[in-house]
This record gives sequence, structure tokens and C-alpha cells, in this order.
Amino acid sequence: MAERLVYINGDYYPEAEAKISVFDSAVMLGDCVTESTRTFNHVPFRLRDHIERLYKSMKVCRFDCGLSPDEMECLTLEVIERNLPAYEGMDLWIVHNISRGAYPPTGDQSTKRTPTIIIHTAPMDLRYWAPFYVIGCHAVTPPSRMVPAQSLDAKIKNRSRMAYTLAELECKLVDPMAQGILLDLDGCLTENKGGNFFLVQEGVLKTPRTLNALNGITRQTTLEIARNLGIPTLETDLQPYDVYTADEAFFTSTPYCIMPATRFNGLPVGEGVVGPVTRRLLQGWSDLVGLDIVQQALQQLPADQREELLSCAP
Repeated sequence: MAERLVYINGDYYPEAEAKISVFDSAVMLGDCVTESTRTFNHVPFRLRDHIERLYKSMKVCRFDCGLSPDEMECLTLEVIERNLPAYEGMDLWIVHNISRGAYPPTGDQSTKRTPTIIIHTAPMDLRYWAPFYVIGCHAVTPPSRMVPAQSLDAKIKNRSRMAYTLAELECKLVDPMAQGILLDLDGCLTENKGGNFFLVQEGVLKTPRTLNALNGITRQTTLEIARNLGIPTLETDLQPYDVYTADEAFFTSTPYCIMPATRFNGLPVGEGVVGPVTRRLLQGWSDLVGLDIVQQALQQLPADQREELLSCAP
């Protein structure tokens, strides 16, 4: 199999040789913006939207990577093209990490730095999420709260993920397979470590406002699909009570698109099975991208695990 290549500041390196300075702001401070895009049948999905959000994050963080959005898009397509031989029969992730650059050992903050631009790919490995399409996941609210927008706006997609990591570890104490959904300081739902949250109440698809949550590309796409299917949508404040009393719930994120949630803090959501609106939206996603996203994930499981999973499906 061909070796995957990583782009770093104008050069390509085999993955094992891809390195940055230990003094880089990404390492020293978590001072790094990021985007994660995926392909469907090797075609990147809404790449331009991800790149435009990347540049908005850089602007708010007050640094310029030295490339225009058009140049970044062309460069990203080149990275994909160079790496395609390593992904025969499998889709891929495309990840952008851009930092302010290396800090001088003197700590002189006034020294001009050259931003670090990293673009790499990874296999679209869906085995972890695959069972959730059939049986749903367990959504759990951790005791740690979302970093308030007054401190760090969630619309800046960044690599400073300690708060999310600690919250996710707290969820895993409840259930090793739990998927976290953080609350804000007022007790309203926000997002999880890498995705948005939706619920269905009496036929209406609801999702938290983006005051304390990233306006995910997958979130946007799911709302568009819902509207095209005639499903009413509402962006509003939601509290745990709304999930406990919902008919259906799910997460959205780049790799899995939609991840059904059939339990919330130990209680069943609705009937405790993947519901009809969620299934319609999953089919809407498959129609949009030209492949069955559920089957793509399930086919990555060993045959015996897949058969056992499907045998216990409602």
C-alpha cells in the first residue's frame, strides 16, 4: 500500500517523518485552528465551506497563514490527490491544522513568526460508530460545563480541547461507550467534543442555538436536508428535560454524519430505538452524497459482529 504523505509548510513528508518544532504555538499553547473534512467516494464534501470557516477562525485569532482561500483549496486538493493511492476502496479524512508558528526560546512575544500549515489525511475508519447506526448511542451530560462564549467563542474551531477531553472522560465513567453532550453555565445543551446535537419532539427537529456551540457544516447540512424533506426545524435553547421527553435524538459530525442516540443519562429516548425521523434524515444524507452511509460503516465491521448487531436490531 502507498505511504500517506503530510504537507507541512511547502513540503511533503511520509507520516513517520512529519514533525514540527517543540516550540510551535500549537504545542506550547494549543494556539492552533483546525478543520476536518471527509470524502464520499473520494470526493471531498463541502471543502470550500470548511476552508472559509478556517479563515474566519484565523481572522478572529489574529494571524494570517500567507495563503489565500483559493490557494488553500488548490493545495488541499493536491494533498488529497497525492494520497489517494493509499485509500483504495476507502474514504478519507482531510485535516487542516494551522498555528501561529514557533515561539523563540527568548519568549519575546513581539518577534514575527511564520505560521505552521499542516494538511494531512487519515482513513475514514467508522468501526467505532458503526453499531450506533443500528442500536443508538448513550448520550451523557458530564458535570463539567462548556467553556462560555465570553471566554472562548465556540465558533472558533481550535485545537485547545482540554475542556472537551476532561468532559468526555467524565462521561466514560458513567458508560465506557457514552457520547458526551455538554451543558452551558445556564444548564442548556451545547455540543459534544466534535459534533452537534439534535432532538425530535412531536415531529419538529430541534437543535441548540450556536451561542455556545459550533455551527457545524454537518449541522447545517442536516438542517438543509430536513427542510428539503418537509421536516419542521427549530434552533432554540434546549435543556436536559427536552431530551428526556423527546421522541428521538442524535449527534451530527463530519465522519459519521448522523449518530442516533437512544439513551440519555440512563433513560431511553422515546421508545429507545432509532426513530423514523432519524432514519429519514440518514436516507437523505445517503441520497445527497451518493452512497449508503450506514452500510459504509457496517461493512467495515467483521462479518460476525455485523450479523450479531443486525440480529438484535429492533
